Amino acid sequence: MLGGVHFDLNSLVILGLLLRTKSVTRTAQQLGVSQPSVSRSLAQLRSLLGDPLLVRTAGGMELTRRAEELAPSLQDWLATTAGLLEPPRFDPATLDRRFRVASTDFGVAAVVAPTLPHIGRAAPLAAIDIVPLTGDMVARLTAGEIDLIISGLDPDPAQTYERFLFTETFSCVVDRHHKLAAHPTDRSLSVEDFLSCPHISFVVSDSGFDRIELRLGALASRRRVIARLPYFQAAPHMIRGSDALMTLPTRAAEAIARTHDLACLPAPDLVGTFGYRLLWNERSHRDPAIAWLCDMFADHCGSDAALPHSKAA
Repeated sequence: MLGGVHFDLNSLVILGLLLRTKSVTRTAQQLGVSQPSVSRSLAQLRSLLGDPLLVRTAGGMELTRRAEELAPSLQDWLATTAGLLEPPRFDPATLDRRFRVASTDFGVAAVVAPTLPHIGRAAPLAAIDIVPLTGDMVARLTAGEIDLIISGLDPDPAQTYERFLFTETFSCVVDRHHKLAAHPTDRSLSVEDFLSCPHISFVVSDSGFDRIELRLGALASRRRVIARLPYFQAAPHMIRGSDALMTLPTRAAEAIARTHDLACLPAPDLVGTFGYRLLWNERSHRDPAIAWLCDMFADHCGSDAALPHSKAA
């Protein structure tokens, strides 16, 4: 309400600019609308207020006495409203926030760990809590219980936005004395050799998702799984002294083999590759802190991730 008269927001913005510019033309230019549209609004404002507001004089358009009385209050209101509507200026140096990120330990090792020092330097007050992937993680995004998901699972384009990080291959880890340990590292295992061994399966989230089983299709019935676990860091303790093999993302498999003196072999071509992504939803899509965190992960995870984010596809 202004001067005892009710206005909609657009009318107040137009009136404020008219009283400041004293020009229909300049008001239309600043608003990006046509002059006739502003002229119609001015006519409606004159009718509502019972005052011409702007009158033509020898020196150009001037405010009426009523318009001069309204102008200070209206300009104060417009200044306050503009401050409310402008997005807050984001500065990571002053960011005091604890992010909750859902990930497997592979995501932590491949994405979070190489990025964390850079986050610490850019945003010394920020922190990250890693929580396990769960079957209801998208619902937890919606509820605000987590801020971001780092995952190789296929996203749901109806529920999440994504930022692609990298494409990863699979490799198999076996004991140094395993029958396949001498297999050439420049050649993928055959499906027959792969299925001839007992398997330790790496499953994702509490849903028990097993990508290798999915990729094998009808051959999955020939795969003998003797143990399932959700942590790839436990692999060396399960593999050492065993005749089993474990199929892992290649960078995880290579790191484990190098650190624990195990053999690392390329998985069968049938197993294929997978994409690793950051996922978030509409709740945080316009959150500058989340956008910044995604940029940090993409820039420092050692990948070809400098791509624009998009709705999951």
